[in-house]
Amino acid sequence: MEFRDYYKVLGVERTASADQIRKAYRRLAHKYHPDVSKEPNAEARFKEMQEAYEVLKDPEKRAAYDQLGGQWKAGEQFRPPPDWGSGFEFSGDGRARPGRSRGRGAGPRGFGAGEDGGLGEQGFSEFFSSLFGGGSPFAAEGRRPGRDHHARIEIDLEEAFRGTTRMLELKRPELKPDGTLELRNHTVRVTIPPGVTAGQLIRLAGQGEPASGRGSAGDLYLETHIRPHRLFQLDGRDVTLTLPVAPWEAALGASVTVPTLGGPVEVQIPPGSQSGQKLRLRGRGLPGKPAGDQFVQLKVVLPPGTSPEAKALYEEMRRKLNFDPRADQG
Repeated sequence: MEFRDYYKVLGVERTASADQIRKAYRRLAHKYHPDVSKEPNAEARFKEMQEAYEVLKDPEKRAAYDQLGGQWKAGEQFRPPPDWGSGFEFSGDGRARPGRSRGRGAGPRGFGAGEDGGLGEQGFSEFFSSLFGGGSPFAAEGRRPGRDHHARIEIDLEEAFRGTTRMLELKRPELKPDGTLELRNHTVRVTIPPGVTAGQLIRLAGQGEPASGRGSAGDLYLETHIRPHRLFQLDGRDVTLTLPVAPWEAALGASVTVPTLGGPVEVQIPPGSQSGQKLRLRGRGLPGKPAGDQFVQLKVVLPPGTSPEAKALYEEMRRKLNFDPRADQG
């Protein structure tokens, strides 16, 4: 997809204040509104402006967009970074809600295609949807005093297994009195319990948006994302390990040492095992009620036949074993 320079679309500098962005949008909206404009491609231009304003008028979306930096130019091929949204604090529930429009208030009444002048998500470009669409943490809906905040955190699989305590530095976008945007860092301490799963929310009471007056502050919810592991594949609380075995271990059976999240254990490989066969280690996955299991998937690995001795052994096997691996294929 192509990168969109929202500042260029509205004709403002990246340092523009909220008031400057609003004035630029309204000026262009009067010029390109499809009902009154005689400009060529007015409708497409108007939708492009609405999308740009939807991002730049929102402190959180604008701050997140600015984090991409200025290394892309309009029209260049673009893909969101894999860690998009991690470590960034935002309001709302951060979860996709099927069938709901997320185009809140793209402009004054009469200038939009949706409720309150906004566009529904279906009216936005692929670029917008990839960053701020239904699956994005910035597709937030609630706006109220003392609202809850959400942030994504990444942890290792070992941390999910044992639990840990972390100090997290989060970025919180705030508007300064002059209407310009400022990112303020703040640190929170979080205890991650053993057995936390991918996508699980950890609640920090009163750590969200401060309330005005005597109201209570919102909560901060941390959504856990578990980094890929070099050995284990995670599925809920279960983990799977691919275990290389020698042909004689698979054919004759063997006792081998197998890594688990809780430490190495001895596992008996049954005689006549095949590649792809799975062994189950109960309760060796992530802790919980019930705990997950670990599956050991066997992968028979052949020794290289490069040395004269190895070639001689393979030739002897070919003569004496009378083995056809494709016999069942007719």
